[in-house]
Amino acid sequence: MANTYDLNLLTALDALLSTGSVTQAAQRMHLSTPAMSHTLARIREAFGDPILVRAGRKLVPTPRALALAEPVRVLLAQAQLLREPADVGSLATIRRRFVVRAPEGIAVVFGASLSGALEREMPLAALQFLPETHADPSALREGRIDLDMGSFRTVDPETETQLLSEQTLVGAARAGHPLLKTLKKPASGLERFAAARHVGVTPRPGEGSPVDAALAARGLQRQVSLLVPSTFSALIAASRTDLVASVPERTARGMAASLGLVVFELPIAVHSEPMRMAWHPRHQADPAHRWLRDCIRSQLDDPQWIRPSVASLVVGQRKGVT
Repeated sequence: MANTYDLNLLTALDALLSTGSVTQAAQRMHLSTPAMSHTLARIREAFGDPILVRAGRKLVPTPRALALAEPVRVLLAQAQLLREPADVGSLATIRRRFVVRAPEGIAVVFGASLSGALEREMPLAALQFLPETHADPSALREGRIDLDMGSFRTVDPETETQLLSEQTLVGAARAGHPLLKTLKKPASGLERFAAARHVGVTPRPGEGSPVDAALAARGLQRQVSLLVPSTFSALIAASRTDLVASVPERTARGMAASLGLVVFELPIAVHSEPMRMAWHPRHQADPAHRWLRDCIRSQLDDPQWIRPSVASLVVGQRKGVT
């Protein structure tokens, strides 16, 4: 290895390892492709390793590069912290964009209140929500997102996680839906619910719907006529058709009034879904990141969202819920 090297090479190395592409790394670094190629040559000289080698049309990292990836990310995160205030009282001076990956319903129901809290405590910072996905498990590790939220049942052992709440599932249907009258009759409500046409949210690979599991235990099966990628999409579909949605209560209640939906208690006991928050250990002691985690936790711990009673066939019957 050369006696000295520019520490800025670590930022370029992180971009190259994250993208696996000189062109994409150049775009991330706001450099030209030839300039990034020159930087890669300097990195190879500094570390005494090819770092990226061609395999067909792709560049793949060497074993040395793979070993460097996580230490480099940690060092860059620590270097960023050196530029930020050391105490929570200085949060107002922090310029930062927090990227949170979460189910659509979180942004819909809590996005405005989280933005308001951010404006009060960290006015120079910004919050960006990305849609939940099952195809990018390394986003936290690679630093492309700051927080991951969802009902994931499998947890990456390299991340810190916290259980935020247990989500109660409820039904939602358009006002005037024929099913709503039959649900008042316990003897036939469950059978009519199962016989209705449903809209479901596409499950993670290897996971099933707790509603289907509960119905199967009673010897029943529902017809899922439409599968959509998110709870929000399911509620929109239910508002425009005779499809019935079974979704987390918070999102259903948050959107019911604006979509003209009626929220009702499911006619069968269904296991609740966990809502978890995950982050990489490199952010554990970061005051700004800790504030964001505490803020999200306090929003979801709001008393009006802790196991609220479900008023059958009535939207917003409980005081303070819309």
